[in-house]
Amino acid sequence: MAEAFVQPASEATPGRPASSPAEVIFEARSLEKRFGGLKATDNLSLALEKGRIHALIGPNGAGKTTALSQLSGELRPDAGEIRFQGRDISGLDMPRRARIGIARSFQITAIFEEFSVRDNVALAVQSRASHHFSFFRRARRDRRLTEPADAALAQVGLDALADRRAADLAHGQKRQLEIAMALATEPTVLLLDEPMAGMGQAETETIVELLERLRPSHAILLVEHDMGVVFRLADTVSVLVNGAVLASGAPEAVRNDPDVQAAYLEESY
Repeated sequence: MAEAFVQPASEATPGRPASSPAEVIFEARSLEKRFGGLKATDNLSLALEKGRIHALIGPNGAGKTTALSQLSGELRPDAGEIRFQGRDISGLDMPRRARIGIARSFQITAIFEEFSVRDNVALAVQSRASHHFSFFRRARRDRRLTEPADAALAQVGLDALADRRAADLAHGQKRQLEIAMALATEPTVLLLDEPMAGMGQAETETIVELLERLRPSHAILLVEHDMGVVFRLADTVSVLVNGAVLASGAPEAVRNDPDVQAAYLEESY
């Protein structure tokens, strides 16, 4: 097991100014998850801070998706706990976590292809609304849905395409739409599963710039295979191997750790 690398509070991530210690608002503590004889998550602990991006990387099969599923409430851990703003939320399912401010995007884009771009986001707004909309045909004209939807689309740069059918978007635009749907639930925590998957360079740059804009007001966990993106964006990097954290800390320290290089990074460049 490699020694964990902790970045001093006074030291800045390269290319980013030093800042005061951030507030931890979302934590996983000693999570365990088994599937039969397989230990998919092994004593996993992570802490997400508002205003910072925490990247979770590792080889295929390392357990990243299983970890995200537990953090989002899709899967319940066998042991350990998950805390949000100091509260134990381990027993909350995915919809209830979304309503308190924890949103997840998926590796495979999850949108309603036949609906318009705006309607997709309006549905996300509706999912968190305290009031009930009986018929979506009527609700899609309700400003309580459409105004937040348009605001989320503007955040990701898709406002000009609000009336377009979602199926007609380019791949990168669909990823932007999925992030807009997550933002429409007004999250504090964003759990992003490979948002750059399948993108070209220009599309990747659009998402990178979007995450930079979202950073100050969110705590972001980024699962990503593109190491250039990871080391450009992340304030902290954790490396997952066989469900356990091999190393965690400042990006350069993790990049230069020989155990990490042997386990993962050398395969990625």
